[in-house]
Amino acid sequence: MTRLLTLFAMLLSLAAMTAPARAESYDNVVQAELRPGWRLPNGDHMAALHLRLAPGWKTYWRSPGEAGIPPEFQWRGTRNTRAITPQWPAPVVFWQSGMRSIGYKGELVLPLRVSLKDARGDARLGGVVDIGICKDVCMPHRVRVSVDLPAKATRPDPVIAAALANLPFSGAEAGVRGVSCRIAPAKKGVGLEVAIDMPRGTGREETVIETRDPALWVADPDTGWSGGRLVARTTVRHASGGAIALDRSALRITVLGGSMPVEIKGCAG
Repeated sequence: MTRLLTLFAMLLSLAAMTAPARAESYDNVVQAELRPGWRLPNGDHMAALHLRLAPGWKTYWRSPGEAGIPPEFQWRGTRNTRAITPQWPAPVVFWQSGMRSIGYKGELVLPLRVSLKDARGDARLGGVVDIGICKDVCMPHRVRVSVDLPAKATRPDPVIAAALANLPFSGAEAGVRGVSCRIAPAKKGVGLEVAIDMPRGTGREETVIETRDPALWVADPDTGWSGGRLVARTTVRHASGGAIALDRSALRITVLGGSMPVEIKGCAG
């Protein structure tokens, strides 16, 4: 958390210093709306957050890399909702000045699966979303959005459907044959090596490793092919410097930049 606050402070300071040279306001950089979507056969509702960015601008994925700003959702203006689950389309890896970030350029349609208290009734979705936006400089930006979710809306929105079609493939769909994890002590935290037995891709693969514990920070992995397997090596640290209990079965490993995006859940010891 300290690291994130420090990064925010640096970004805000940099943005303030460069603001006089910029002709466009940040409200013109990003347009945000909630698409009302449609009611699913099981009673859930599929909506979406739709961000349109000015040319050259990008925003970030749920795990944006060391150079990115993670999005945060505060759904305080809801009615008849039980849970809201983002369905993240496959992002793109960006490199700038030797630093990696992960996100979307130009536009993001983020499907939101909304489970309802009363599946037969209308609902409302609303709140504030804190995102990072980036061009020559990067800064946090807040958008306020709301939309009604009518129960009678049953026709799928093709824009949302296209975003759902761009979700990463599962390990089984991508032909992953096995995943193993090896943990070893490191100077700060623990070292983690993930080896994925999968069809060889382009050779330009990048990996993202996420834990379920928000107190654990995972460095951007070094990724490459070795012995027919894709191997990712990284370091896991605790935000407060405490002991690390790493649940291998709860790890989420995403492979990007290859022939297809892949999301893998868990690995063997």
